This record gives sequence, structure tokens and C-alpha cells, in this order.
Amino acid sequence: MTGWNAADIPEQYGRTFVVTGANSGLGEVATAALAAAGGTVVMACRDEKKATEVAQRIGDRVLVRHLDLADLGSVREFAASMGPIDVLINNAGVMAVPFRQTADGFEMQIGTNHLGHFALTGLLIDRISDRVVTLSSDAHNWGSVDLDDLNWERRSYNRWRAYGASKVANLLFTYELQRKLTAAGSSVISVAAHPGYAATGLQSNTESILDRVMWLGNKLIAQSAEMGALPELYAATAVGVTGGSYYGPDGIRQMRGYPKRVGSNAESRDQELAAALWARSEELTGVRYPV
Repeated sequence: MTGWNAADIPEQYGRTFVVTGANSGLGEVATAALAAAGGTVVMACRDEKKATEVAQRIGDRVLVRHLDLADLGSVREFAASMGPIDVLINNAGVMAVPFRQTADGFEMQIGTNHLGHFALTGLLIDRISDRVVTLSSDAHNWGSVDLDDLNWERRSYNRWRAYGASKVANLLFTYELQRKLTAAGSSVISVAAHPGYAATGLQSNTESILDRVMWLGNKLIAQSAEMGALPELYAATAVGVTGGSYYGPDGIRQMRGYPKRVGSNAESRDQELAAALWARSEELTGVRYPV
């Protein structure tokens, strides 16, 4: 896959993708690339006005639908409106925001990045024919999942550790979903991807002085959103992608470059923790998977 880029995406005519958080950054780039390859893309976004503006620039192969991953009622409404899907790309996320809670009382980062996508995937899984791609981050090395305090109700809140925990959760979910799909004899696969250090709006929403620092980092160090989106596009479309795999950039420390298969830390591979997080996620969201 050396040097794989958007021009290498196979034709996607007749295929339907759902991309969460598609109105900016990696999601917008992925949407444009999939539509250019012939796919139909449902842009699942909280900001419908901004998403509509993006959709108008991309063309008539995209549809805008409202989805707020921080509100399980919105997740259920969106899922109920969907028909058959080939690929779900769990792309949306928030990073290092101050402590706040979702509409359902979850800490915002675990609630949006993990629980919202957990619920969405479970509600759609019986309509997905090919793949589930979930975005994680190298920041999964910065945090740890605490099942006894998943929503930071007892610990002193640390925004970066909370972000890292949500990214570990994304990987635990990806790998556990693949084990369940395999056990059920399903041909659907679950894979993960991360963008390295890519210049997107994610870094400008921490509501802290770090927004300015990361803005400068985006200008001087980060690769483009177009490059950052390649691992998720590879995971979503390339021939030969296998379930339970993880893709990121091929450069130094996986910060930039073209997509390749990469590894993840020991906690993300802990099957006992993954099963326990799955059970806790079902309990919190009320979503039970049919696999």
C-alpha cells in the first residue's frame, strides 16, 4: 500500500457510505473523495447548515442528515431514518474540551467519541453490508479506560486523559466488534484508523490557550487534512483490508505519511477489558447488538 492515495480508491458506484462529522476536516475530505469515486455519502452532522454548504460544494452524490452523537435520542432518530448501508465511518469526535456532559449525562468526550458511535453502530449494524471504520488516535497512549468512573464523576477531570481514554475505547470497541462479527459468521468487518497529526478544526475547539498553540502546530508541523484522511479512506475502500486491523500514516511516529497497517497499545488489545467496556456501553446506551 506504499504511497496509496485518494486516486487509488476503487470505483464506488452503487455503494452507500455514512460519515459522521462530515461537515469539516477529515470527514469533509473523506466525503468528497468517496463521492468523487462514485459513492453515495450520507453526511451525518450536528451542524446541518454547515453540512449543507459543504454538500453543495461537493455535488449531488451527498445527502445531509442531522445527527448529534452527544444525544442518544438524536442517534436513534438518525438510525431509524436509514436504509441499507455499505460502510459506516465513525469519524466525528471532540478533543480535550472542558468538562461538560452530553444530553444523557455522559462525560462529553467518552459520550461523543465512544458511546455515541457505539449506539449508532449497534442500531445500524444489521443494515451494514461491508465495513465499520472507527477513528482513533495515537492519543490512545495518553489515557486509560476506568470502568468504575467512565464518566469522570469521582476523579479530578483531566481533559487530555479523558480524550486519550475515549480513543482507547474506540480501539477496544473496534476489536471487540470484530470478534463478535467473526463469532456470528458475519462477512462485515470492523477496522480502525487514525490520521496522524493532521491540520483540522479539531485542534481549535479545546476552549483553552492550547487552541493558539495547536493552530501554530497545524501551520508548521501537521500534514494536510487530505493526507490525514487517507488511512480512514483506505480502511473504508481498499481491497484486502482485514477485520480487526488498524491503519495510520507510515511516517516517523505515525505523525504523517501514507496509510499502512499499524499497531496499538496493550490496553487497547485487552480482551477482558473490551468485553467489560462493551457490557458497560450496552448498559449506558440501552443498545444491544444483534451479533
